[in-house]
Amino acid sequence: MSMEDALYPLLPAYRSLPGSAREAVGRAYRGLPETVRFGPRYAGFRRLAAEVEDWSAEQVEAYQLAELRRVLSGAAHSCPFYARSFADAGFRPARLDSLADLAACPTITSRDIVEHLEGMASADDPRRRRLYVSTSGSTGTPVGFYLEKGVSRPKEKAFLAAQWRRAGYDETCRVAVIRGQVVSRNEREPIAYHDPTRDWLVLSAYHLSVARLPEYLEHIRRFRPDVLHAYPSAALQLAGFLQRTGQSWPVPLRCVLAGSERLTDPQRRLLEAVFGCRVYSWYGHSERVVLAGEGRQSRSYYFWPTYGYVEFGPPDATGLREVIGTSFHNRVMPLIRYRTGDYVRVHDPDRDGPREYPWAAASAVEGRVQEFLVTAAGCRVALTSMMIHTHDFDGLYAIQFVQDRPGSAVVRYVPGPRFRDEQLVAIQRVMHQKLGQDFDLTMRAVAEVEKTPRGKGRWLVSSLPQATAAVDVAAPDETSAAASA
Repeated sequence: MSMEDALYPLLPAYRSLPGSAREAVGRAYRGLPETVRFGPRYAGFRRLAAEVEDWSAEQVEAYQLAELRRVLSGAAHSCPFYARSFADAGFRPARLDSLADLAACPTITSRDIVEHLEGMASADDPRRRRLYVSTSGSTGTPVGFYLEKGVSRPKEKAFLAAQWRRAGYDETCRVAVIRGQVVSRNEREPIAYHDPTRDWLVLSAYHLSVARLPEYLEHIRRFRPDVLHAYPSAALQLAGFLQRTGQSWPVPLRCVLAGSERLTDPQRRLLEAVFGCRVYSWYGHSERVVLAGEGRQSRSYYFWPTYGYVEFGPPDATGLREVIGTSFHNRVMPLIRYRTGDYVRVHDPDRDGPREYPWAAASAVEGRVQEFLVTAAGCRVALTSMMIHTHDFDGLYAIQFVQDRPGSAVVRYVPGPRFRDEQLVAIQRVMHQKLGQDFDLTMRAVAEVEKTPRGKGRWLVSSLPQATAAVDVAAPDETSAAASA
């Protein structure tokens, strides 16, 4: 197990330390070797991420076929759910002779995970190796699952760092972060704190109002980060404020890391003009099944072939295809042919140009639009920050926010058979941690939530104009933007 996994239960105690003690402990931790902090598997995953960029298509296919055989055989032997599922479908992992043979294996969905969690977990691996993770989901479908201690988290760090390096990031960079963190739930409290374990400036996702944006810029000016790591919606609010007030971005940046939400081409051009650097985007999810990042030169998303195996469902009427993934390196709970509910436009060389790597690639990712809940004070809280990782959401099939006035929302939820009414108190508590105690939440059980025409769950139903508007910003060059769109 990595030191990071071992110390994770002590995180609340660390955060409760006085500021000077927290800085001292955090700096001491950051000074330890990576193999100590992230565990012995980290170095291997880092090498794997670096070396695969030079592999041929034949090497990639051989690696993936070997990994699939290992994962499928292990699941059939040690996971009761997969043993039954494979038998019912007449699928035999031992007969997997090519990647195409995987099509005979049944798919799974998030609902299968909700209903068969323990049956999907390996009976051969001790429970102490399991790291339970629960997320409220990017589309309003809560799901809990197991990752492998000492493996899943160092793997994620290694591959994320590898793809971010394509844009100029390295582990020595000072990073300013505006993502899901809420530094304080009081609108007048501080908006930032320093994380000494990584030398990151963490800025609140809750206080992004016009009145307080100058404070964000002042914190950033003093910290002088090399990288801005932000939700696209948060970066756009900063960019819009700078444009409206005639200001320039205060510090030079190597790159802006903008993940977890859809970023349009005009928005990207705007951000790159305002921040004066590359804006880098990627696709991933909490289940850690597949991961894709932009290339060194191109904007297409390349799925790491040594991270997991990706397939794409049949195209819909608009040409979009669902991402279906099989996880590598999670013995305690493999996810096999997992239908993510996310849709992409698969890379077409005739339309998008040649691929940088001989890997599966997508030219666009559809999911995770920039949507907001609006507080009574006019702050916009990104829906992506509401992807809350806690077991309190266990047993729910779906969640949906419905808002028609600032500072108030109805939370529709679809309870499953394992859900208990007592969980509602905890759910409201964690939501208030993101939205503030004065935000009025009404919990309402329903049989079904509204869905998109494709049948995908809608995270937000809102009549407020601020809910989906990006920001009032002008494109840096409307003529060139229109020509390249």
